[in-house]
Amino acid sequence: MNEQVDTLFLGDSIELLRSLPDNSVDFVITSPPYADNRKSTYQGVSMDQYVQWFTPYTAEILRVLKTDGSFVLNIKERAENGERQTYVIELILEMKRQGWYWIEEYIWHKKNCYPGKWPNRFRDAWERCLHFAKAKKFRMFQDDVMVPVGNWADSRLRHLSDTDQARDESRVGSGFGKNVSNWLDRDFVYPTNVLYMATESSNRGHSASFPIGLPTWFIKLFTRPGDLVLDPFIGSGTTAVAAIRLGRHYLGAELNHEYYQLADEAISVAQPAIEDLTITSRSVVQRFV
Repeated sequence: MNEQVDTLFLGDSIELLRSLPDNSVDFVITSPPYADNRKSTYQGVSMDQYVQWFTPYTAEILRVLKTDGSFVLNIKERAENGERQTYVIELILEMKRQGWYWIEEYIWHKKNCYPGKWPNRFRDAWERCLHFAKAKKFRMFQDDVMVPVGNWADSRLRHLSDTDQARDESRVGSGFGKNVSNWLDRDFVYPTNVLYMATESSNRGHSASFPIGLPTWFIKLFTRPGDLVLDPFIGSGTTAVAAIRLGRHYLGAELNHEYYQLADEAISVAQPAIEDLTITSRSVVQRFV
């Protein structure tokens, strides 16, 4: 074993995962092949076998992830025979049995979703980004993803009523309340759990590349410079490029040789940005390529 990160593995990521030490990765984000999708590329996994296929990967990710680390899984169940299937829900429940905490569900709203017409539903404009952790206390840097408060505050906060200057409890007894004066003098605020991003329009030949803004946002939220980011299904290398641009180390695997080459090329372009980055992660990874 060499002290080596910033590398790609050509092959099944289960082999890569099994080679890693316990508690060695700071953050994992990935978008695995969805059930029965892209059979020409990844042979496809049937919906009734999806949980059985994927949970060996999540078991290894649980082992290699640091105690205060996080795992974000981008996935969406498909519709079949007129109804949504349940394999993502079943996967969540099985991961909880493995020992995962299901912390949050972020929604990626795809602003430029494809047009279409179906007899019993509308266009599919969102995907899940499921946040899991090994412990309820994990690293999360919320200030790093704050957003501008918006122009609405100029008029809304100009003249505050008495109600605006104290916690105003919900009239229906829900327990919710707000204090509008808390927004005073704020240029930035915390975002919601809905991420508005267009799908990747220049996916460099990959059939399902997510936009670089997606891993970028989560890497900012859950890591610090020098941390190690792992993507077990790295595709065309988007996660690695995002990590490089943010001064993080990366590690990824790709089964498809063509996509592996695309990822390698993308990383080669982005790599100079971290040539002088000091390795601060304690991860120890064997170089496979």
